[in-house]
Amino acid sequence: EKFKRLKNEGNDFVKMGEYEEAANKYSECMKLNTEECTVYTNRALCYLKLYKFEEAKRDCDHVLQIEDSNIKAFYRRALAYKGLQVRKKNTPGI
Repeated sequence: EKFKRLKNEGNDFVKMGEYEEAANKYSECMKLNTEECTVYTNRALCYLKLYKFEEAKRDCDHVLQIEDSNIKAFYRRALAYKGLQVRKKNTPGI
């Protein structure tokens, strides 16, 4: 199945530290299935590694609307909030 292949390719990119490519694969997965929470939490991980905290938070929010007790989503959203706080503190004039 195409979805599984794309997800596995994304996972392989994560293992190699290629987070941009992995995020792209997970995004392709989402076009095929918007209800699969794993690809959202995986993409959130990629966004965290790329310092895209707002995007990571959005993916986690989406997962928590579907599965309100998803631990990975809670954890990664907390990391995203932390990243946003640090950025705000280190950016003068905000």
